[in-house]
Amino acid sequence: MAEVNRRRFLQVAGATTAFSALSASIQRAAALPANHRSGTIEDVEHIVVLMQENRSFDHYFGALRGVRGFGDPHPVTLDSGKSVWHQSDGTKDLLPFHPDADDLGMQFLEGLPHSWPDGQAAYNGGKYDKWVPSKGTTTMAYLTREDIPFHYALADAFTVCDAYYCSFIGSTDPNRYYMWTGHTGNDGQGGGPVMGNDELGYDWTTYPERLEKAGISWKIYQDIGDGLDAKGSWGWIQDAYRGNYGDNSLLYFNKYRNAVPGDPLYDKARTGTDVKNGDGYFDRLKADVKAGKLPQISWIASPEAFSEHSNWPTNYGAWYIAQVLDALTSNPAVWAKTALFITYDENDGFFDHLVPPLPPRSPAHGKSTVDVSLDLFPGNSKLVAGPYGLGPRVPMLVVSPWSKGGYVCSETLDHTSILQFMERRFGVREPNISPWRRTVCGDLTAAFDFSRKDSRPAALPDTDDYEPPDRERHPDYRPTAPADPSMPRQERGLRPARPLKYAPVVDGSPATEAGSFKLTFASGAKAGASFLVTARGRTDGPWTYTTGAGKSLSDTWNTANSGGVYDLTVHGPNGFLRAFKGRGNKPGPEVTLRQRGDDVELTFTNKGRATVRLKVVSGYDARTRTVTVRPGATVRQTVSLHSSRRWYDLTVTSETDTVFLRRFAGHVENGRPGVSDPAFATG
Repeated sequence: MAEVNRRRFLQVAGATTAFSALSASIQRAAALPANHRSGTIEDVEHIVVLMQENRSFDHYFGALRGVRGFGDPHPVTLDSGKSVWHQSDGTKDLLPFHPDADDLGMQFLEGLPHSWPDGQAAYNGGKYDKWVPSKGTTTMAYLTREDIPFHYALADAFTVCDAYYCSFIGSTDPNRYYMWTGHTGNDGQGGGPVMGNDELGYDWTTYPERLEKAGISWKIYQDIGDGLDAKGSWGWIQDAYRGNYGDNSLLYFNKYRNAVPGDPLYDKARTGTDVKNGDGYFDRLKADVKAGKLPQISWIASPEAFSEHSNWPTNYGAWYIAQVLDALTSNPAVWAKTALFITYDENDGFFDHLVPPLPPRSPAHGKSTVDVSLDLFPGNSKLVAGPYGLGPRVPMLVVSPWSKGGYVCSETLDHTSILQFMERRFGVREPNISPWRRTVCGDLTAAFDFSRKDSRPAALPDTDDYEPPDRERHPDYRPTAPADPSMPRQERGLRPARPLKYAPVVDGSPATEAGSFKLTFASGAKAGASFLVTARGRTDGPWTYTTGAGKSLSDTWNTANSGGVYDLTVHGPNGFLRAFKGRGNKPGPEVTLRQRGDDVELTFTNKGRATVRLKVVSGYDARTRTVTVRPGATVRQTVSLHSSRRWYDLTVTSETDTVFLRRFAGHVENGRPGVSDPAFATG
């Protein structure tokens, strides 16, 4: 690997002052007031997207307080009976581990497999249990606040999204196609790719073309050069049209390839500064900001060394992000009207424990109220069939004057959510986004509070030690997994949470056929939802279900092949969980849950012939209540959620039937901000 030029890095980094100034860039961005002309999304006049490289959410933020990370109280259970955290290499289980290296944020951590075959193998039909065999042991490595303090500081000062997924189970370019075009060309038109890896030249319409036609200003900021001198392309990229233009995947499209100076697709998509010839990385961006000429929509493609790709240090990326913030805040009047999205194109091969929302891969594996055909790859002679996505969770930080306060937003999102936000603001629709993605993925408006006048910035960590010991490109660091793994702990403390539109409901009941059990799924009136169903004792799952807003659907499970017993667990958005266990061959008690104001109401019925006594245990305060239900009777009880901040985790069992169990967990939404799940704080 080529050596990074030490003198050049010292020039651009400002030597000893650059890293100590990182926290100041956050402080300045958090202190500047917002534009409050209308108190709506119309106050956003500039949208900036910085998409970095190859990190999963758990890898970066699994230990961060107040997000769905290592302290998740409801992890998926694998066929092995263990939680999803227990990823086996075929002989033993491996849990998330913190690599044993000094100054981990400055390590050149090895890259991992992240293509379609190994991604589908890790997913294993939704079982999600083959990460180590498919990716290697480094897949379970994670970082902490001590390693990447700048990223944690951004999360503490602004808003972090803990349900943001990459769009595609695979590599960089297909994911960036979703960001720039709404899909990866799987409509069979315009010379689109099968997997997006051949880069032969594409002809479907991109979002910048739609913006240009609509008269919305746009630009892509990037750099030209090598390594710390700004090359954004990788060793495997041979395409002369892309050349040194980094992860600007638009340059794989024929209209951009063939564009000449004077064409907007040339002038606005190739705006890189030539660092080798003395330009500064951020000269053009800063000049546009200071002159009040920042486009309405812009994207930033960082150079290779600062992209946070796993074989470059994360804290080089921290320096780069800080400089972007400095440029955007150099004109307070412009920053007051700007929303910056910082996300990552894909997860490399790093593990994340949340099984992503997936379209049902066949009628035998789920249902959907909306069309899923554009999100399923049928397979061919070279590649296995499978869902295009969603891919694993990746970090998303929403940095703006309207997203301050250290909030968490737990709306289900992916790269097309960025386009949906642009649609909401500027009215330019992207028709390539599939019906299924529009149903499952939100538009990112939930991450903002346009009505708030201001908020105080969060306390920031000291970042004086960011400066690296040298400026050389190092060999990959390959951490050794611990011989005796243990589950890491998440930081203590709560985090304010943005309100969501979710109001999902899943009810269970004996089906009309003897020996079967029915689940009915509903997403609520305001937002669609995706559900994952697993079943203990069965190998033909899991199953996935999607219901559009206001829609519902049902499915049944036959218990003949599981000893007459059903044992089903349903996972939904923002920690939603329902569990149903019992015997499928006789009528008996049933329990449903509904929101009642800020509390929940349990309804108990009994279709059996004998009186039943049911015990209800709260997972938050261990409070127990007993409910007696006579044959044919209905009993209702309200459970107050005041002490648990509108979070609930209620388990119902029977004193006479040891098999019977119902579990209800989730959060009550009322349109107002809340707090993160208190159960996250396990440390």
